[in-house]
Amino acid sequence: MLQLSTIDPFKSKLNMLVLPVAEEIPLFNDRKISAVLKKVEAFKEFKGAKDDQITYYDPQNLKTQRLLLLGLGKTSDIDLERLRSMGGRAVKKGIELGLTEVALLIPSAKKLNFNQEDIITAIGEGARLANHQFSKYKKPTHPALKRVKLILNTTTRTARFRSLVSRINTICEGTLQARDWINTTSNDKTPAAFARDIKRIAQKSGLKVDVYDERWLKNKKFGAMLAVAQGSESRPRLVVLRHPVRGAGKKAVALIGKGVTFDAGGINLKPTGSIETMKCDMSGAAAVAATLITAARLNLKIPLVGVIPMVENMPSGTATRPGDIVKSYSGKTVEIGNTDAEGRLILIDAMAWAIRTFSPEITIDMATLTGACVVALGENIAGLFTPDDTLADSLVDAGKQTHERCWRMPLPDDYKELLKSDMADLSNISASRWGGAITAALFLSEFVKNTRWAHIDIAGPAFLKKGNTYGEAGATGFGVRLIYRLLETIKGI
Repeated sequence: MLQLSTIDPFKSKLNMLVLPVAEEIPLFNDRKISAVLKKVEAFKEFKGAKDDQITYYDPQNLKTQRLLLLGLGKTSDIDLERLRSMGGRAVKKGIELGLTEVALLIPSAKKLNFNQEDIITAIGEGARLANHQFSKYKKPTHPALKRVKLILNTTTRTARFRSLVSRINTICEGTLQARDWINTTSNDKTPAAFARDIKRIAQKSGLKVDVYDERWLKNKKFGAMLAVAQGSESRPRLVVLRHPVRGAGKKAVALIGKGVTFDAGGINLKPTGSIETMKCDMSGAAAVAATLITAARLNLKIPLVGVIPMVENMPSGTATRPGDIVKSYSGKTVEIGNTDAEGRLILIDAMAWAIRTFSPEITIDMATLTGACVVALGENIAGLFTPDDTLADSLVDAGKQTHERCWRMPLPDDYKELLKSDMADLSNISASRWGGAITAALFLSEFVKNTRWAHIDIAGPAFLKKGNTYGEAGATGFGVRLIYRLLETIKGI
């Protein structure tokens, strides 16, 4: 838990005080800090460069047991992500040492090219996100910290900063909830089990929740989604979350999240090397649910709807076969060219139903949809597809602020030719092996009408094999901070 504090860090007994240091100028106007840094100049191993760190034990004239100096590099190179990373590094060091709390001294906005709110947000996010360990199946070597204190060198106007820290805690807790859902193994995360857990947490947060079963899906003719589900003994679910705003007079924003709780690929079975991490193929669903929960907890003044289709994609005697043709909720028929192109099938039914049912102003889907997007953009950037320039700019800006980065990709009309089928309205797979992220997005676009739409392919950043400064290896919770930032800042809704 983050706490804002205005205590004098040099007169207070602390387990560890963390001091950010720039390479060429002091970030604090304080005699005691200057004296410490003067002593540090004698050590060649610490110059304040990026990733430099040094620990003083029982520093003279200070009551803290440890003083951790973390280098940020030159001030001209310091961005919000570097501050976020610094917050994470501080917390991870505290956990490594088995401490119960750490205190971070927040640099003044006068020394950096950001406002104070952005500085606190970045450092606070890094610290809060790092202070978490997925311990469902294995006890961690050292527990998370009980407290992380963010210390301001001022007593003025702290009330607004306290509410800001509360907001940071809530948004990060949503991100961490998404991480925990994604990291949970598929034997504990069938569609029914995942739906129950979302419902439990969402209702406690004040959301309205409906969970629809296979009978309802058949009655509503969710033919594409049911085609994916039919190979598994774990039956499908559709979870609908609603965050109504009384008297808002606004159309809702609809968020659609791909929820394949395990993706074996179906009859087109995934190979060794690809199948092992497919518990994460519901990362879009986790991000959507966590975003709605966060919005409810923070009383966001924009009505939201979350629609989450949940299935397992498994091979069996009842599984959909390559070459089968199915009728989607929209009425369009789809030839199954590849059963491992399943995410788009469950999304088209969920999106078409959400648009028809709720008439949203904006519809955004998030999905671990294509390996092609990872090839194009790597593991740290999501692919953004939308015909709406304003929405694209807003999402890219939100990505820059949160470091959940998006790169806008093209939607060329002529590529739609690659999705033609001789037997059905569309094929679920391109006739070419190239441009797979684009053709997947174009396939989705065929089922979107009368709404501003964006598709975010999070196949790269949703799940990492190696951790970073404010996260463990595994799920990142990508999308929660991105979309919440968008909802807070976007105009025209």
